[in-house]
Amino acid sequence: MTWAESTSRDAAIEFLHSRIDYERAAVASLGATEWKLERMRELAERLGDPLAHIPVVHVAGTKGKGSTAAMIASALTAAGRRTGLFSSPHLNRTEERVAVDGAAISGAELGELVAELRPHIEAMDRAAVRLPGEFGPTYFEITTALALAAFRRRRVDAAVLEVGMGGRLDSTNICLPVVSVITSISLDHMRQLGDTLAAIAGEKAGIIKRGVQVVSGVTPQEPRDVIRRIARENGSRLVELDRDFRFAYQPARSLNLRPNQPRMDFSSRDWSLADVALPALGGHQAQNGAVALATLKLLREQGWRLPESAIRQGLATAPCPARVEVVSRRPAVVLDVAHNVASASALLETLNESFDPCRRALVFATTQDKDYAGMLRRLVPAFDRVVLTRYANNPRGVPANELAAPWTGDPRVQVCADAALAWEAMQQWAGADDLICVAGSFYLAAEMRALWDGPAAAPNSAVRSMA
Repeated sequence: MTWAESTSRDAAIEFLHSRIDYERAAVASLGATEWKLERMRELAERLGDPLAHIPVVHVAGTKGKGSTAAMIASALTAAGRRTGLFSSPHLNRTEERVAVDGAAISGAELGELVAELRPHIEAMDRAAVRLPGEFGPTYFEITTALALAAFRRRRVDAAVLEVGMGGRLDSTNICLPVVSVITSISLDHMRQLGDTLAAIAGEKAGIIKRGVQVVSGVTPQEPRDVIRRIARENGSRLVELDRDFRFAYQPARSLNLRPNQPRMDFSSRDWSLADVALPALGGHQAQNGAVALATLKLLREQGWRLPESAIRQGLATAPCPARVEVVSRRPAVVLDVAHNVASASALLETLNESFDPCRRALVFATTQDKDYAGMLRRLVPAFDRVVLTRYANNPRGVPANELAAPWTGDPRVQVCADAALAWEAMQQWAGADDLICVAGSFYLAAEMRALWDGPAAAPNSAVRSMA
């Protein structure tokens, strides 16, 4: 990247960081009245409706939506379609949110896209000033618009959009997809989405559009009933896990010592695939893979050319960073972004399935609006050593001492003020045959990855002022 390109990227990042950012906002500041689609619709209209001629797969869900979206996009790319993927949050660099054929946009392109959008954003800012309680486009709305503009610029043949939070009022919900996908429903973001599975399902199912086919990986009856009702009201064909399609997971073993890719079998009434390689560990990833395959099956029925060989290749090679990702083997180091009780339970199940018995240590940090007490009740008993810490790249992190309060007196539990100290403590504790697991947050995963990948992997938000 040239000096001019670097300067352009830096200016773009500074501009993005100046916007309202709900990913970094204090929980108390998140008001229900602030969630609306009007700003996003106006911004897209000002850009000339970039999605007008791009077929979209829209993916929502409490957990699994990022991996599922990545698998669908990877399979489409393997089949020869130029495919855009919008996902969030990023681990290290903002550019990761916008990818075409598996490659994130460059810093130079990010700068160009922000420059293209900025006059429209500033015009909306000026109009909003005149209306009490209104404001211009938010960080997430702008990054969504960046993705749409990038996809139009690159002339993609298809786009896969991952919902940021919820679905009904998420900025990605301005699209009219060819398939809507809901991966799972569990308790998370309850302040914004509701405190029951039914309420959360109602928000997620807000992505269902009239007449558009829906794939659902949701199996608990309460949210399943909600999705069925909303699909029926919209005249949308609903394809469900454990009714219309099934999967069987084949865990990888002995990962302490050697790589071993997990596999799954997929079956439906008129199509099946055996021994499909998966990009990440865990039965929950097999479920995500099954939802991705059911989605690709619907696209095939719509006339998309998607050979089985491309589908297999796409699923096997889809990028799923920090999803039970093995980043070292002696000792084994596993990076995961489990950030609710359901995903913490899935993490434990995966560790037990995929790793030989050994001493295990946990590094954990999380965000203020998460059920961290519930997560730690699941996680702490399963580890021989636990280091509780706080990430520095987001002000919403829970103080380590607060995480540790219920575990006072437990000799296994240690508090470290930041991720660097936590990693140092783990290095001192772990032997070559041990396992270290990092979990609780994308932000912790980003900081820990930077510690072993070096400065180039440092999150671009880590240097941002916390004032």
